[in-house]
Amino acid sequence: MEYATRIRAKIEDALQPERLEIVDESSRHAGHAGADPKGETHFHVTVVSAAFAGQSRVQRQRTVYALLESELRERVHALGLTTLTPDEAR
Repeated sequence: MEYATRIRAKIEDALQPERLEIVDESSRHAGHAGADPKGETHFHVTVVSAAFAGQSRVQRQRTVYALLESELRERVHALGLTTLTPDEAR
């Protein structure tokens, strides 16, 4: 299974987001540390979820990092996150 697909499935399952955008930015990092010619090493993920209500930015990011622990350990070298509640996204 592709890493973007795995990321999507885990976030959708756990956070039931109103909006989820996953952008593979690997091609922009060719030749950098952690880059792999096969791609899927650098992502930016935007998650809009009511599950983030009452959480700080750091708590939200830790939540997503915990969900994607195996992907980060296996292949994903860099993960940029935008984590918002539905009210913040409006």
